[in-house]
Amino acid sequence: MILHYYFARRFLRMFLSVLMVFFLFVGLLDLVDQIRRFDASVTFSDVVVLTLLNTPQSLYQMLPLVMILATIALFLGLARSSELVVTRASGRSGMAAIVAPAMVAAVIGALAVGMGNPIVAATSKRYVQMAETFENGGTDVLSIGAEGLWLRQGDAEGQTVIRASRANPEATILYDVSFVQYAPQRGPVRRLQAASAELQTGRWVLRDAKSWPLGTGENPEIAATRDVMFTLPSTLTQDSIRDRFGDPSVVSIWDLPAYIADLEQAGFSARRHQVWLQMELARPLFLVALVLLGAGFTMRHSRLGRTGIAVLAAIMLGFGLYYIRNFAQILGDNGQISPILAAWAPPLASLLLAIGIILHMEDG
Repeated sequence: MILHYYFARRFLRMFLSVLMVFFLFVGLLDLVDQIRRFDASVTFSDVVVLTLLNTPQSLYQMLPLVMILATIALFLGLARSSELVVTRASGRSGMAAIVAPAMVAAVIGALAVGMGNPIVAATSKRYVQMAETFENGGTDVLSIGAEGLWLRQGDAEGQTVIRASRANPEATILYDVSFVQYAPQRGPVRRLQAASAELQTGRWVLRDAKSWPLGTGENPEIAATRDVMFTLPSTLTQDSIRDRFGDPSVVSIWDLPAYIADLEQAGFSARRHQVWLQMELARPLFLVALVLLGAGFTMRHSRLGRTGIAVLAAIMLGFGLYYIRNFAQILGDNGQISPILAAWAPPLASLLLAIGIILHMEDG
């Protein structure tokens, strides 16, 4: 138990050190990028806040790389100090040195999914809101809930709040939709209700629409008009709508099941979110596989030589498994394979491959 605790403490210390290096490096790069992105109207303190909000998402995506680098650094240090030789000489198998780091990796993965994921989702969402506010005043907003789909568009002439019961999967047609137009500094000026609204280039085309003038001092129902087809200018595009609800990383994993149900109820495809949910649940297993992979290549004593080749092989194979995992995610998003297969097959295959490498290195 003391030996496992020692290896676990060494691995955790190494992981935090590598993570801090990546945090400083990514933070500085993102700070420069944010300064270039925004003009002088955005203060330096706001740029720093944007950087701090955007950095957690980058670190979360780099977590597999941090894990394998920490593993390589740990076992290279143990090999050079002959601690692994002493461990084997005491009657312990080399596998004993891997158990504790693997368990720590599993705990880190579970904490990253259970606690880090909601933090990253919140910071990413806040970053997008602040960036849009600084760029265009934050006039376009989308929200999906049990009550339906909510949109907001706006320009210099005012803003329009849109609510629809559901939409088609392409996000181009809204059904049972209502529009409330607001004039600057005046409040609501008109309400429209339509059976459907189709988003075309620069406009909404409403069918079977009814319009009520508001704020005129007269009875809105008496002044209401009906039109078989009504055109309303729009600053939204299909891509802008889909991008706002299409990124599952801005939704906490604890809220993701309910969000998937709301998406499906609104008429959108939730496959991408289903795949992301399964990918997040499988993340701890993939991190454990990377730890075993890094250990399998670097557990040999440094006097045996070829340390550089072993390190390079571990990093390259880790990158290869990471891209295979991303490729499986793309296949799952496109519907070519099931979400469970896309999320769990690469980590399981990586784990089996890493165990095979360790057994080959240890037993020959």
